[in-house]
Amino acid sequence: MKKLFSIMAITALVFASTLKANATVTKTMPNNTLTIVTADNVTFIQDEDGGETMESRGFHQELKDRFVEGGPGFMGIVLLCLILGLAFAIERIIYLNLSTTNTKKLAENVEDALKSGGIEAAKEVCRNTKGPVASIYYQGLDRADESVEAAEKAVVAYGGVQMGQLEKNISWISLFIAIAPMLGFMGTVIGMISAFDKIQAAGDMNPSLVAGGIKIALLTTVFGLIVAIILQIFYNYIISKIDSIVNSMEDASITLIDMLVDYKNK
Repeated sequence: MKKLFSIMAITALVFASTLKANATVTKTMPNNTLTIVTADNVTFIQDEDGGETMESRGFHQELKDRFVEGGPGFMGIVLLCLILGLAFAIERIIYLNLSTTNTKKLAENVEDALKSGGIEAAKEVCRNTKGPVASIYYQGLDRADESVEAAEKAVVAYGGVQMGQLEKNISWISLFIAIAPMLGFMGTVIGMISAFDKIQAAGDMNPSLVAGGIKIALLTTVFGLIVAIILQIFYNYIISKIDSIVNSMEDASITLIDMLVDYKNK
């Protein structure tokens, strides 16, 4: 839990830094007739009379302005979904990367240890190796003195435990993927209701009266979809990583049982 809160704090700091305005930079042209001013990722050209012409806007400034225009209510909740979703995703990615081991090399080391030092030597190899595959090997070897069938049952049972550890907190990521666009759509509906309330109060269908409200309503949907897309990419990567580790666990389990059968028959 402490690791999760640390990741959340780091993620929040990253987003806060990206939303900060850039420093103002002023450049005067050699002929002293034009001055280029860059502030908040927006470039202005000032002539000698003091007039300004906006040239371009940076992505960060545009994103920040659109976020502010969307309103602090629903936009803040959508941003919170992104931060929490990324925190869980980063925690899972770190855990899965640490759980990845060279299964083929581990099987070779365990087999060599079985041939040279027996069950205890093979268990020592597993104790010195990180990852769920090594843990499954250890549980199977720990029951090897009873019978091969007991070792196989231990491998299957502990494999289910390890799968549960790999899939931990995945449901939270899928939850944020689902509710982020829902919150965006809810903000859109509420914004449209507010726009029609203004029309009813004014008694006139004035486009300028409702254009701002409709734009704000649509911004919540856009940001909700962006959050869902970002988290979906991380989610798919995590699922593929879990599938890869599970396949390695299943192959390693079969290899271990074969090694124990050969060891018992000698």
